[in-house]
Amino acid sequence: MLAQMRPAIVMIVLFSALTGLAYPLVITGLAQLVLAGPANGSLESRNGVIIGSSLIGQAFSAETYFHPRPSATSAPDPKDPTKTVDAPYNAANSSGSNLGPTARKLVERVKADVEALGGGPAKPIPADAVTTSGSGLDPHISPEFARLQVSRVAAARNLPAVRVQALVEARIEGSFLGICGEPRVNVLALNLDLDWLSGK
Repeated sequence: MLAQMRPAIVMIVLFSALTGLAYPLVITGLAQLVLAGPANGSLESRNGVIIGSSLIGQAFSAETYFHPRPSATSAPDPKDPTKTVDAPYNAANSSGSNLGPTARKLVERVKADVEALGGGPAKPIPADAVTTSGSGLDPHISPEFARLQVSRVAAARNLPAVRVQALVEARIEGSFLGICGEPRVNVLALNLDLDWLSGK
């Protein structure tokens, strides 16, 4: 019986060592050598302090910054843990909204967002300016939404609009290989550029 069990035990130990230790260590080592930034979370820092990741959106709300698209993430209600409250860009709870297109809460929120952005029949608003992403953590906005915010940000920072517009244009990322995805702007990177331009 021991003769029959020995090959099974040897195979378990061998493949545990290969797939549980060797393979992860080799892949982790290669990732650190070839793609250290993405392998470590694509972290962004300012003055040596980590302030976020270029892969996860943040809830910028000050008038002096470009705002991300709305986020539908939530968190436990501190008053009642059996319920949730809105917590935009909560990276611990990535999720989209489960509200349907006829849900009153969604319709009212979208209408309010369109009005706040000065939209209307004569001035359409980019869809990502008023709709949430599937993850609730999208770090990008469309170039159109970024351009829509230029005048507000420039006025809040007392900067010429053309300089802020130039920052937006410089931060536009094209489609991957020219065919995958839409042109986009990373909000965190753009706001870091703004701080640099303002001497922060």
